[in-house]
Amino acid sequence: MTAISDEEFAQFRRFIHAEAGISLADSKKALVSGRLAKRLNAHRMSNFTDYLRLLENAQASHERQTAVDLLTTNETYFFREPRHFAFLADHVRSLGRTSAPFRVWSAAGSTGEEAYSIAMVLEDCIPGRWEVLASDISSRVLEYARSAHYSTARLENLPPDYLQRFCLKGQDAQDGTLLIQRRLRQTVRFQQINLNATLPRIGRFDLVFLRNVLIYFNPETKRDVVSRVLETLEPGGYLLIGHSDSLAEVDSRLEPVAPAIYRLKPGVAGF
Repeated sequence: MTAISDEEFAQFRRFIHAEAGISLADSKKALVSGRLAKRLNAHRMSNFTDYLRLLENAQASHERQTAVDLLTTNETYFFREPRHFAFLADHVRSLGRTSAPFRVWSAAGSTGEEAYSIAMVLEDCIPGRWEVLASDISSRVLEYARSAHYSTARLENLPPDYLQRFCLKGQDAQDGTLLIQRRLRQTVRFQQINLNATLPRIGRFDLVFLRNVLIYFNPETKRDVVSRVLETLEPGGYLLIGHSDSLAEVDSRLEPVAPAIYRLKPGVAGF
């Protein structure tokens, strides 16, 4: 197999931007080569140009999804950025008892740790009165998330009482792993969603986690993605982004509340 050329890398950059809105930096050339090399081997191809031709084939939708899965980064763990979960707990407790379920969307949910962390907080604070939707563009990570089976190496920030109440520790052959409690597994819903395309009908949410994904978009794509997400947010609802993300000059309908936490101005519809 030949090394990836600058032109081939440029074509893969255009591919992933068209498919997912992701802007790959010049420094990602080795990452693209390393992650896609296995697909060349699977198809017995000797160069990346042949693989690009395959991706252009209208009948190769499954292979395009595989390439997207390999080129998207999915790094997460339970209770990442703990202050966001403290904010969620304080907010839902302040609402008192309501008849409607509190709805949260984990919009770049990756392998599910964020969604299950949200579910644990909500079940602790407002048991039985919540809904969580988790989405990602990668079908591969969503399949992993649905299994709800994780290595205990991801537990550094998981509160000990939550570990005891909401997780089952593996034994014998499953030692070193955990399984999320059945109620949470059955309640959290996972759906494949491309944030860079028209969103499906998923309803309105009281709070949206859109964390650690905006950094991969150029300014125009970022504005479009945020605008789409705000269409799903209830007026007065909250948008949480990653601390490495930025919403500077992205949408005037949002007002900052705390670091990486924004509120859709009351009385302002999302669309």
